[in-house]
Amino acid sequence: MCLPFACTNDQVKQFDALVGHRTKLAKADTLYRAGEPFHALYAIQFGSLKTVMVSEDGREQVTGYHILGEIIGFDGIGTDAHGATAVALEDTEACALPFGSIQSLAGTIPALQHHLHRLMATEIARSQGVMLMLGSMHAEERLAVFLLNLADRYRDRGYSSTDYVLRMTRQEIGSYLGLKLETVSRLFSRFQGEGFIQVQGRALKLLDPSALKRIAGQHV
Repeated sequence: MCLPFACTNDQVKQFDALVGHRTKLAKADTLYRAGEPFHALYAIQFGSLKTVMVSEDGREQVTGYHILGEIIGFDGIGTDAHGATAVALEDTEACALPFGSIQSLAGTIPALQHHLHRLMATEIARSQGVMLMLGSMHAEERLAVFLLNLADRYRDRGYSSTDYVLRMTRQEIGSYLGLKLETVSRLFSRFQGEGFIQVQGRALKLLDPSALKRIAGQHV
């Protein structure tokens, strides 16, 4: 299902009847643009996307990195317009979840309503985490938190939490973390040299998650 939640077979059929089209994107294709009217959330079936905002002087700021199994588009709920542009980082497929229809159905299916509330709460918590990271953490802490957060997200979706592929470039990661490209590259080299990670192209392996947690100030 595009939005997995505990439900009966009849409820599955009700939900599936409301799901909109599935969109296939090639790398660099746009799912939606900032300022476009908000009509739907999007469930990523496979692939990954970044969300970006463009400043008045034309600079691109990466505001999110979204992987398979996640829902994007929450930024449009409050204003009825998307606040950022979603761009595919690789071949990607997402299914549209028309928000008005899903919201109406959630009023009759408590499990769906609970799931939507949980997704929204998770998105708020993630945004707050990014603000904390950018406001108070040193460069090495930011990168460690970023790598550990991705590991947790992959684990929650049934994938390896120690081996994954980073689809964002070093420059995009720097934009997201508020760091210069040179700083990101230096930290990746340092983490690899100290045996914390192994990097081959965009394939990443966490060799010593405990060390990354100590850098991030997390309990081991």
